[in-house]
Amino acid sequence: MTATHESAAESAVPAAEPQAAPGATPPRRPLAARAAAELVGTAALVAVVIGSGIQATELSKDVGVQLLANSLATVFGLGVLILLLGPVSGAHFNPVVTLAEWWTGRRGGPGVTIREAAVYVPAQIVGAIAGALLADAMFGKPLVEWSTHDRSAGHLLLGEVVATAGLILLIFGLARTDQLRFAPVAVASYIGAAYWFTSSTSFANPAVTIGRTFSDTFAGIAPGSLAGFVVMQLIGAVVGLALVAVIFTPGRPAE
Repeated sequence: MTATHESAAESAVPAAEPQAAPGATPPRRPLAARAAAELVGTAALVAVVIGSGIQATELSKDVGVQLLANSLATVFGLGVLILLLGPVSGAHFNPVVTLAEWWTGRRGGPGVTIREAAVYVPAQIVGAIAGALLADAMFGKPLVEWSTHDRSAGHLLLGEVVATAGLILLIFGLARTDQLRFAPVAVASYIGAAYWFTSSTSFANPAVTIGRTFSDTFAGIAPGSLAGFVVMQLIGAVVGLALVAVIFTPGRPAE
């Protein structure tokens, strides 16, 4: 085959569509598709968290083993979900991540618009509730059984500030250093570690926190503790963004 024929043959083959890095702001797909990805992803995440917690308590009476099983399932599940849905919606699954991305991009930079954030956040909350109901249904639990796990102690609230600040620092630090391709492994690994090094076991997500009130199981949180956790998560997000601004300040161009 001649070079001319080779060029013609190559031009007849459509180029592969470039894929956004998981966790990055993807090419603008229809907002409905992105909202569906956020809803389904958050639902799956909450189903993993609650379902693995139920399974762990049925298999072992050792709280340490229960937490280990719960954290491992969350690590693997979250990593897979970010890898799968990141190119569609950015795989936020978390209102504080969505709001932080809007805040950092509000002056015309990359990120979600306020309109998109107003769609993402309700989708995440609805998905979290649906995921909790699904987990309860899979294990034969009442679909809605408000959690009685009180988590209102001050040291637990501090743990949520730390967990959320670290999550925001990680995600936006990866973005500032052009390393978002590592988000599936990095974010999942951080959450797995934060299960163990934070007193609150790292909810770090208002939507997931809301969903976990619907299940009176190992991973649940009492409705009375909900407001405190969400407020601390929002504070943690602010702290995380402040750390990003300080640590990842753009360097000066060489003279």
